[in-house]
Amino acid sequence: MFGPGVYRPDPTEGITAIADLPPPEIVPYSRNDKRHPCPRCGHSAYRDKQLQRTLHDLGNLDLWCPRDLVVTYAQHYCTQCRKYFQRSDKKLRTIQVPTFQFSQ
Repeated sequence: MFGPGVYRPDPTEGITAIADLPPPEIVPYSRNDKRHPCPRCGHSAYRDKQLQRTLHDLGNLDLWCPRDLVVTYAQHYCTQCRKYFQRSDKKLRTIQVPTFQFSQ
């Protein structure tokens, strides 16, 4: 049994080819509500679109493999404000996909 302070060997140590790494564990995560209140006026807005995004996690230490978090989320349209919005989720904001800036 492993505990604090006990060395746990990494089975992927020494692998140099990316193809030899274990496949990622796919974890579905849904934030796909049919209706959500508008943040501006509070009107109950219907779902307009379903979108999907994949977030890459470093791994699951129990299985020694990377994890892909597949997030399905909804874009809503408020008929009162005539604006599109997405549900604000603090958990998704903490695990953002890094953005890159390109220079000319």
